[in-house]
Amino acid sequence: MECLPLSRGHNFSAGPAALPEAVLRRAQAELLEWGTSGASVMEVSHRGKEFMAMAEQAEADLRGLLAIPANYKVLFLQGGATQQFAQIPMNLARPEQRADYIVTGDWGEKAVREAGSLVRAQVSATSAANNYTALPPRADWDLDPASAYVHYTPNETIRGVEFHEVPDVGGVPLIADMSSTILSRRIDVSRFGLIYAGAQKNIGPSGLVVLIVREDLLERCPSTLPKIFSFAEHAAQNSLLNTPNTFGWYLAGLVFQWLKAEGGLAVIEQRNRRKAETLYDFIDTSDFYANPVDRAARSWMNVPFTLADSALDAAFLQQSRDAGLLALKGHKLVGGMRASLYNAVEQASVDALVDFMRDFARRNG
Repeated sequence: MECLPLSRGHNFSAGPAALPEAVLRRAQAELLEWGTSGASVMEVSHRGKEFMAMAEQAEADLRGLLAIPANYKVLFLQGGATQQFAQIPMNLARPEQRADYIVTGDWGEKAVREAGSLVRAQVSATSAANNYTALPPRADWDLDPASAYVHYTPNETIRGVEFHEVPDVGGVPLIADMSSTILSRRIDVSRFGLIYAGAQKNIGPSGLVVLIVREDLLERCPSTLPKIFSFAEHAAQNSLLNTPNTFGWYLAGLVFQWLKAEGGLAVIEQRNRRKAETLYDFIDTSDFYANPVDRAARSWMNVPFTLADSALDAAFLQQSRDAGLLALKGHKLVGGMRASLYNAVEQASVDALVDFMRDFARRNG
């Protein structure tokens, strides 16, 4: 088969999202023959020594990157974050128990709605009244100290709203859907009871979810729960209760190695802050573009923006695509544009986007 010239664009997709080019090139080089296995990583047993060594190294690298305490289990599971909307209440709460949900966007809405048939899910705070463009004031949160847990979404990808501090919820376990923020900065894992993240933003390909859970919470998992749904059973089997997403796990491990080689999360955090500031600063100094989110709650990862004249949206999307700027169309619920700035999106891509936006405004303003 003839190899075509490489022509990769600047990928601003909200997910599945950009992966580091170095990771893709290494996976490409190893695709047919992985290590000394004589086969592809997709063709070897998940219980063979080569795969198990890779899996152990991936977990060790993730633990190092996030400084995960020893009393937390790390699980590499199939499915995505949406599946955890149901599995979390199934594992951590009794049906009659209350669970508090902080809702700051569409993913939070989905999480509490899914949990509602499994537990007494309570919307304890919401910013729906301001169309999810800000965070609900902490003083307005109605939390019950007897709740099974408090669930929140640190970053809402659709509206571009983000918590920049971990909320204090007392002694109740804090559950976080970190699908779009995990590994984008340093965090204190000990502040959380459970963290879960779909892989397709900052970890790897879709179809894999990483779950970090404090060991004492595994004692809550009902023995009557089918094993395939039980966090405790997966933890006891080191995420090998059933055949895992072997290729996704392998690629996640390559991403962890890439993050370490880049200098770890302190370096990645600085890069992500700079990328976001570059785009927001340009938008804020323009009378052609606007961002609707309260400045204190603006996401580093997902930047929605609108044009002064929405009639120009189609032209903006077509011309940006022609310029190699990919996946800038906003979510169907809000329209406009959205640039997602995950770890693999380089500063050069953000600079190229700003240059295009400046030129488009000059030609159409």
